[in-house]
Parts: sequence; C-alpha cells; structure tokens
Amino acid sequence: MVSNSKNLSLSARLFVLFCFFISLNNVSSEEIKILTYNTHGLPAIFSGDEPSNRFPLIAKETNRYHISLLQEDFAHHELLLKNIKKNTFVERGNESQSTFCPFCSGSGLTILSNLDKDWTVEVYSEAFNSCSGWLGKLNDCFASKGFQLARVTAPSGKYFFILNTHLDAGRHDSDRKARKEQLSQILIKIQKELSGEALIVVGDLNLKWNDERDRSLLKTFKAQLGLSDPIKGIQTETGWPVIDYILYRDGAETTFEVIEKGEDLNFKTQEGPLSDHPALFMELNIN
Repeated sequence: MVSNSKNLSLSARLFVLFCFFISLNNVSSEEIKILTYNTHGLPAIFSGDEPSNRFPLIAKETNRYHISLLQEDFAHHELLLKNIKKNTFVERGNESQSTFCPFCSGSGLTILSNLDKDWTVEVYSEAFNSCSGWLGKLNDCFASKGFQLARVTAPSGKYFFILNTHLDAGRHDSDRKARKEQLSQILIKIQKELSGEALIVVGDLNLKWNDERDRSLLKTFKAQLGLSDPIKGIQTETGWPVIDYILYRDGAETTFEVIEKGEDLNFKTQEGPLSDHPALFMELNIN
C-alpha cells in the first residue's frame, strides 16, 4: 500500500508539472494584427475628393486592428480621433522642421494601438535630414517626413519593434537620391540600436517595384537588415502599383509566425476605395 501511495503521489506531481509546462507554452505565443495605410490625408483642395467623408470610415476600420500604422495623416487628424475607440493609444510622428514655413506640416505619420492595457507601446520619432522638392517634384519638402520607431512589449515580456515611415515621392533623380538618403538614415538607426532585434518595417516607401532603380534600393535595404517581404505580389493582384510594403525579420529572442497577410478590402465604399493606396495587413504569432 505504501508503494502504491508513493506511485500515486509521483503521478500527481508529474501531472501538475505537465500542466505547468502546457501553461507556459500557451502564454509563450501572442497574436497581433497590424495594418499599414496611406490615408491620402491632404487638405481637400489638394486631395481631389472629400476627406471629411473618408476619414471617419477609415478610423472605424482601424478599430479592428491591434496596431495601425498610418501615413499622410496631415489635415484630418481630428476626424480620426473622433471615430476611433475611446481608449485607443495615439502617437503622431515628428512635427514640421521648417521654422521659416508656417504652413508646412510634420511627417503625417500616426500609430494607433488597440492592444490590451497589459501590453506596452513606446514610440520614438525622427525627421529625415533630406527631402526633394519645394516648388515641383511633388513638393515633398513641405512635409517634414521621417519615421516612427515603436517598441511593443507583450504581457509575456516578449518584445519587438515596428518602424513606420513615408519616403520621398517623385520620379526625378533628386527624388530617388532623397529616398536613398532616407533609407540610409533608417538603416543607421536600426543597425546602431536594434542589432539582433525582431523588427517590422512598414509604410509607403515610394519604391516602385516595376522601376529597376527603385527595386535596387529596396533589395539593398532588405539585404542589409535581413528583411523578408511576405506580401510581395498581393498588391498587383488587386490592381495597385507596388509602393507600400510590410517587411519583417525575426530576432534572437523573439520570432514571428505569419498567420495571414494581404489587402483589407473593407477599406472601401460603393464609391470606391477610402484612399489612393491599398490597406495592407499582417497577422502574426509572436513567439
């Protein structure tokens, strides 16, 4: 009887230990769904449509995402705020760097987070040192473009970084030179501070996939940072030019498993899309 009692006690301890390891396994992976979207948020006089009708709808669609990374959130930010969830975390990018230009704007970048309160999101913003075009070449210098770098920490303690950016537009050599310098600024920041860390890079890179010189810039940038492109080709299937990207890499301590990715077709009405860019998303397990 003593022997049986000992066996029973050992079985009970093994069962508890088994449950403990199962529990650890269940909390070691967390799921997150992210969106990147150029909102076409220029003032109505320049946008060519009615942003006041689009932005409330855009805001409501972002409520379905854990993290939304927006570009061109210039002139209609208040409409965005009025239509997102009450407790949404909101962080805008850098302000205008042009002290001599009172009507110039900041980066137009915004991060929205609907993660539970046991997650943390810390955001750093930086303006680019270069641009191309004041009067002409798509006038990029009127906006102080840059990037947002967010550290996202899960309840388990796992963390990763997301970089949101919008590079210089235009097809002139000076535009491409500006894009190259902007990518270099991002590269230096990441290599200096995020070596070996899990990273997601999203945004409107204005690097056209069908332009050999743009594609070369993208290929070099991806190779230097070890980034993969999980949504390559998806935009062309729905008729968009490929200039928006979601790129990622695993880290030494945190890895990603892509569950689903693509274009969110809910960002439209009977009149058409809610922007002149696709709404791209990626759903991930964080391990």
